[in-house]
Amino acid sequence: MASPVPNTEVHSYDQILIDIVQYVYHTKIDSPRAYERARIALLDALGCAVETLSVSPECVAMIGPTVPGTVVPNGFHLPGTSHVLDPIKGAFDMGAMIRYLDHNDAYPGAEWGHPSDNLGAILAIADWQSRTQSHDAASPHGISLHKLLTAHIKAYEIQGVFQIANAFNEHGLDHTILVKVASTAVTSYLLDLTEQQALAALSQAWQDGHPLRTFRQAPNTGPRKGWAAGDACMRAVHLNLLTKAGQPGAPTVLTAPQWGFYHTMLNDKEIKIVRPYKSWVMETVFFKLIPAEGHAISAAEAAVTVAQQLTARGLSAEKHVKSVRIRTQKPAFTIVNKEGPLHNAADRDHCLQYIVAVIMLKGTVIETADYMNESPWAQDPRVDVLREKMVVVEDEGFTRDYHDQKVRSGANAILVELTTGEFLEEAVVEFPVGHPKSAETLPKVRAKFRENMAYKFQSGEVDNILRAVESDDMPVHEFVDLFVR
Repeated sequence: MASPVPNTEVHSYDQILIDIVQYVYHTKIDSPRAYERARIALLDALGCAVETLSVSPECVAMIGPTVPGTVVPNGFHLPGTSHVLDPIKGAFDMGAMIRYLDHNDAYPGAEWGHPSDNLGAILAIADWQSRTQSHDAASPHGISLHKLLTAHIKAYEIQGVFQIANAFNEHGLDHTILVKVASTAVTSYLLDLTEQQALAALSQAWQDGHPLRTFRQAPNTGPRKGWAAGDACMRAVHLNLLTKAGQPGAPTVLTAPQWGFYHTMLNDKEIKIVRPYKSWVMETVFFKLIPAEGHAISAAEAAVTVAQQLTARGLSAEKHVKSVRIRTQKPAFTIVNKEGPLHNAADRDHCLQYIVAVIMLKGTVIETADYMNESPWAQDPRVDVLREKMVVVEDEGFTRDYHDQKVRSGANAILVELTTGEFLEEAVVEFPVGHPKSAETLPKVRAKFRENMAYKFQSGEVDNILRAVESDDMPVHEFVDLFVR
């Protein structure tokens, strides 16, 4: 059979790409709530990065210049360190530090993701550009914090709107494809690319090689899930710089017959955009106030309730629990429902049963250290004994409310049967701590920021940062300088 004759006609860019660039370059964000939460999201992500530097030798071993001793004029000053990096390596390091402990914010949908992952690319480019511009008589003040926050809001929006109705995981692709796309879009603006260049760069992001989810799923769960976002940020920055150097785009990267993204990656399924790009995602993003995979946070809260019920009766999880049933939503059932051996911290923090078992045994909420290989819980045989007593089932109502944009719950429920045959009252949590519907969320995120920053910063330094983040006109490089160690 003869091969089809290639169509060499010049095409305009796919509409989805055009819509993204139009949003990034022309939409004004006028929501005070979006900017309020963007400031908190920026602080939260930076606090998570400082926490990572303080507790994860694994991540620390990856950061810093690729070639030791490299000098980068006006380079990115990596927060929490003394490193001055080129923007590509800086984007990787910043993205990895924010994400590594799975403690940064999250957004639900058909695809689960973490919009603050994009800050790796945004902050590296904004700081580098701001330092460079500050030495230019034409723009001596550099990039403003307001401009960075606007890019931050728009990156959240692009990634989150794609997540609502598009499950890339069903095709074996990792959700960080959306970090690469969103980061490419907003950093093209920060780099002052033309709109045509932005379209070209964005098409490069779509036709780039895309990561598999293998590293998030048993039996291959590993620490790459902590630096996959950094990798996506790094690619976004590199693709923009290649485009700035003159590389052309691929206008029909999504829709081209035979070779386009839809055909080769999605089995001819098309991407759905179900709401206009505004600032909704930043206004409704979920902040993580418990260090657990997002779908398991309500289960962690429910497990604390169960532990309290046991203590009130003078009982223990070790001796008096016969079985545990966990009702959950489909995303949790797919992502964090794990049986069998757990091999590393990345495995443990993505195991619903491990999280519930540790909390039931210790009686308090799980902590980052509880996932580490050195943790006594990682070696405690009681954890695996209790895990073996657990059954995880999908609750269709929980799944329906999870996807319903008017509800957007993240529910889990735990029912414990005692060795006597009696059942404890089922512990049900629909809207976990950190949910946008909770009035306590933002104050608790600020408290989380202070706690994380205390690893490396004095209280007065943190006060200065909290004042500075409210200053729209502050140059980004001056803000970043407050985080240098």
